[in-house]
Amino acid sequence: MKGSRRWERCAALAGGAAVLAGLVAGCGGAGAQDGVRDAPRSPGRQMPPYWLDDAAPPAVARQLHVTVPATATEVKAAHQKGFQDDGLLLAFVLPSSEVDGFVARLAPERPLRTRQEPVAGAVKPATPFAHLGLPEPESLPGVREGQVCAPCRGDLNFLQVAVARAGEGTARVYLRGSD
Repeated sequence: MKGSRRWERCAALAGGAAVLAGLVAGCGGAGAQDGVRDAPRSPGRQMPPYWLDDAAPPAVARQLHVTVPATATEVKAAHQKGFQDDGLLLAFVLPSSEVDGFVARLAPERPLRTRQEPVAGAVKPATPFAHLGLPEPESLPGVREGQVCAPCRGDLNFLQVAVARAGEGTARVYLRGSD
């Protein structure tokens, strides 16, 4: 009788350990790379965070309460569905002469600060501009950046702007927000 109870306890512990191992493996990020899930867990249903395939620049600009200037080129946008909040990215190139006017219309909380050197260390934003095929503004030298609003109007939680040189006489404007 004594040996049979010991066996039952060992079997129960082994079963519990197997269940726990299965739960850990299921939550361990299988299918995720850099914290972003590439494929849905089950057909037709994705678990956040994931990128929306149909994020058009005009729709993302509306969500950010931003008007993209008519002279903007290389306009790119992305929308990442999150657990609680969604990440919104918008980037475009403007003639350098138009950047200050655009930034002034955003009415940032404080004047943009200029960062001469890239941010030290590995920068892994939750919503990376790399998704758009662009370098992260934090990885570039000579960037003007700042908070536009936090909280913002409507459902927008925050909006940040960064401006980096894109080429001769042009600058890339990066906008990152969360709603």
